Amino acid sequence: MLEVIDKGGPTATHITPLLFVHGAFHGAWCWDDHFLDYFADRGYRALALNLRGHGGSPSAVPINACGVFDYVQDVHTVAAELPVPPVVIGHSMGGFVVQKYLAVHDAPAGVLVASAPPTGIAPATVRVAWRHRRQSVRTRSFSRPLDFFAAPGVSRATFYHSATPEEIVTACTSRLGAESARVLYRDLLYRHLARPKRVTTPVLVLGAELDGFFTPREVAATARAYRTEPVMFPDMGHNMMLERGWESVADRIDQWLAATLS
Repeated sequence: MLEVIDKGGPTATHITPLLFVHGAFHGAWCWDDHFLDYFADRGYRALALNLRGHGGSPSAVPINACGVFDYVQDVHTVAAELPVPPVVIGHSMGGFVVQKYLAVHDAPAGVLVASAPPTGIAPATVRVAWRHRRQSVRTRSFSRPLDFFAAPGVSRATFYHSATPEEIVTACTSRLGAESARVLYRDLLYRHLARPKRVTTPVLVLGAELDGFFTPREVAATARAYRTEPVMFPDMGHNMMLERGWESVADRIDQWLAATLS
């Protein structure tokens, strides 16, 4: 019963569908604003799911009881219903979910967009908490992470860069939803890290030079783990699919897919 936004359809040149996986606090909406129409217009079937407990996707347990393997299962549930295995594209936490998915499931290709590194998010968590330590101690950041990440100033500094128009930041911050503390503060910190050596799928690694979560050095390390080179975008923050200049990110994915799937 997962909620899925499904646009476009397979064409003679693009038989393989694209399945987009959102990051923490986000939902399928973050792909629907720009990317789904972009790829549908280019002849792809483009789908974005809401992971359980996000958007209109139900969860049988409170969201804090959901683990990263639950999210991996959600991706598999949607992928298994498609006529052919999809390319899986994940942002941030969703990129980590994609890494875990690719370690156990076949896919023609994978794309990591400002993704959490395979080694986990401990360094990023410490950086963000220290940078916003006043907000961190004032909110129930461990039991209700959204209280911290949606706090004034924190959302802009982590998801966007300083030149992003305020209307974009405000509109997107208003749509943030609850996220699993178990996923953020256990699974992605130390418990269930990714295993790149198990992934044989070709992977494209994209990063933003002004990312408030993951540094260019961490993006480069992620690319090395998947035996490739990173593609970095200047003047862009963490939410690469929503920032001004998102078209250049989509163009790069489109170009890479054309070469990889041919």
